[in-house]
Amino acid sequence: MVAAPSMIPRKSGDRQKNDNRDAASLAILHRGGLLTAVWVPDAAHEAMRDLIRTRLVAMRAVRTARQQLSAFLLRHERIYPNGRQAWTKAHRGWLADQSFAQPAQQIVLEESIEAVRLGEQRRDRVDSYLRAQIPSWSLFPLVQNLGALRGLDTIASAGLAAAIGDPSRFASAPDFMAYLGLVPSEHSSGPKRRIGAITKAGDIHARTLLIEAAHSYRFPARVARHKLAAVNAVPENVRAIAWKAQTRLCQRCRHMMAKGKLRQVVVTAIARELAGFVWSIACITTDPPVKNVAITMSSKEADPLLFSSCPRAPHLQSRKAMDVLQEALNKPSHSGRSKLDERSAHDRVTG
Repeated sequence: MVAAPSMIPRKSGDRQKNDNRDAASLAILHRGGLLTAVWVPDAAHEAMRDLIRTRLVAMRAVRTARQQLSAFLLRHERIYPNGRQAWTKAHRGWLADQSFAQPAQQIVLEESIEAVRLGEQRRDRVDSYLRAQIPSWSLFPLVQNLGALRGLDTIASAGLAAAIGDPSRFASAPDFMAYLGLVPSEHSSGPKRRIGAITKAGDIHARTLLIEAAHSYRFPARVARHKLAAVNAVPENVRAIAWKAQTRLCQRCRHMMAKGKLRQVVVTAIARELAGFVWSIACITTDPPVKNVAITMSSKEADPLLFSSCPRAPHLQSRKAMDVLQEALNKPSHSGRSKLDERSAHDRVTG
């Protein structure tokens, strides 16, 4: 077991630290189940993470160069006509037509345009490297299946797959949502519940990808022409989850907008539910088909919390099976106690 050092409970006034005390403390915490295990990626997975981080750095460099060029032109009241999209072919032609009387300012303009061009070339080059490495990655099936979701292409799916890693470390969809920092913060005491903004914990890049993908659900549900190849390449169960995600989230987005919710609140809520669908696809992708357990996509069960636990986790794979287990564990035995209480007592004695 590999524990997270930052999540090991420590007393604030404990100022004595040595190997013997640490070993005894870790043994007691491990026996009590107070240690938080972390997943350790292998060398190939960490290499893909490095490549994805490199692409993220290249994209930030392009954004920074564009902002610097726009700020320079704005200081000199060179404003692109309103209502027209920037960084298109027409906008680049407008940039090429700009000129300054002072030679120093003309040099700044040319160097800023060249910085944008070099940054875009580097970004495109890293994109091609990443697309070439994805098919040989162990998580390529997951990347391919996530591509069936609206708003996620190959690059975005690879970023989410790198953040997920082994989905069995998330026991439920809310755990995955909390890992990405998409759940609301809370500061409650007493009967009144105080809910704040999202926690913004976990992987920033993965949360950003979901937020960006959530914007596409403001349009009606449909499969676009450029998405047909990605949808047809995935299994039928993944396709059903992707379509259910699209119909549910598009309807929910329209409903929340009609109620007058702020746009950023609506987008965050859609991204949180989209994370549940991502987790469901990750679970059925990385685990072989389960026998004797029927998982249906009915209108009542096909939601982000369809799978009560991850198939690879030591739980049951469907809500119906979990209810059967819960009923069996809570059934009173001859001694008057439930089997769950007897098991907990047994664990305390043998632990």
